[in-house]
Amino acid sequence: MTIKIGILGYGNLGRGVEAAVHQNADMKLVGIFTRRDPVSLHTATQGVAVRSADDLLSGDRLDIDVLVICAGSATDLPEMTPRYARRYNVVDSFDTHAHIPDHFSAVDAVAGEAGTLALISAGWDPGLFSLNRLFGNAFIPEGKDYTFWGRGVSQGHSDAVRRIEGVADARQYTVPVESALEEVRAGKNPELITRQKHTREVYVVAEEGADRDAITEEITTMPNYFDEYDTTVHFISQEEMDRDHSQLPHGGFVLRSGKMASGAGSVIEYSLKLDSNPDFTSSVLLAYARAVARMSAEGQKGCRTVFDVAPSYLSPHDNGYLRSHYL
Repeated sequence: MTIKIGILGYGNLGRGVEAAVHQNADMKLVGIFTRRDPVSLHTATQGVAVRSADDLLSGDRLDIDVLVICAGSATDLPEMTPRYARRYNVVDSFDTHAHIPDHFSAVDAVAGEAGTLALISAGWDPGLFSLNRLFGNAFIPEGKDYTFWGRGVSQGHSDAVRRIEGVADARQYTVPVESALEEVRAGKNPELITRQKHTREVYVVAEEGADRDAITEEITTMPNYFDEYDTTVHFISQEEMDRDHSQLPHGGFVLRSGKMASGAGSVIEYSLKLDSNPDFTSSVLLAYARAVARMSAEGQKGCRTVFDVAPSYLSPHDNGYLRSHYL
């Protein structure tokens, strides 16, 4: 079975999905779609043209097994995913944890009626980290959960800083507090507030003549982004930014620490260290696109999350191979 993949969006994530398709022998890229002017974009794949996103919804349904939604922000996806799920099986990476239940309900209603299958919030958090939080709670019923992110670039926080008057460019790094992480690893089950788990480092290119003290004050007091964290602001040149901060690394740790019925302590830890957040997330999205294609072929419809997907659906190998090589 060759899975025909469509990509909606051609930013960092869309380009990552495009590259990752070619690593999967059971997949074929059949279309790239953009909300921008298609003529302005040039893909890396010969024979696959960039088309308007409008083409997905006008005329007959296109021959796409799974549409991977790489466009839009967390505020766009609640409107975009249901719109495209009316015609296609879709995968998205919606990552606003508190709003996932509402997003699921909206997509499930549309996909269930249309007979399509949608998988939301795929990626590594939510996604792989979500699975490991579930595993931890299932295997250590009495304990505490801990999630640490970084050291890595937060694209949302970086965008928030770039909107400040006088800022030409910015990158924000989320950094775990090592002493807190080590306490958790040691099974001490500490009570940690937000400020005790992470710090934030911000690198800013200021416009000529900008008030750097005012920029620093606006960053460190920004509600919902920096005000609950110890934040350090560094002013650098654009040359330094381009040289030292052009990549998008990220990662983190999920831990579950607690006691077993006998009183014995147990700690489960799962970690990721990523040179490129978009590249890794792209590969995760395609593995779940494979699962969606298989589950759809079995007649499933509606909305799903990573909790609903059997691991074997993610692999290109059959169950016999999985049993003999991985079990």
